[in-house]
Amino acid sequence: MRIPSPTEKRRARIEIIPLIDIVFFLLATFVMVSLSMVKNQGIGVNLPVAATGNAQKETTVTITVKESGEIFLNKTPVSIDTLASRLHELQATSPQLSVLINGDTGADFGNAVQVLDELRRLGIKSVSIRTKHE
Repeated sequence: MRIPSPTEKRRARIEIIPLIDIVFFLLATFVMVSLSMVKNQGIGVNLPVAATGNAQKETTVTITVKESGEIFLNKTPVSIDTLASRLHELQATSPQLSVLINGDTGADFGNAVQVLDELRRLGIKSVSIRTKHE
């Protein structure tokens, strides 16, 4: 007859709950890092509000007009003269060039009109002005 020992031998087992916690933590970390890598081409400005604004899926070029009068082409500061030459180069590589204009609410309207005039002079037809939804 076998007498059971007061201290039983326990078999090693794998706990699954901590493993699931680690997997969900890694998944959440991966999602957060992936979202932070989204391509952001514009300079941060205070956008005007529009009720009829549409979301743009993908834009090739972003032009930003700041309140101080500075003009940026994809986060690179440019003057109005160099803007025309840079847009002409981009249009040569991509004939269906799409432009998104970020304009600060307090920006000088004359600077925005100069940018739009250059776009029209180059024959760029796909132009959108970025606003935030009310």
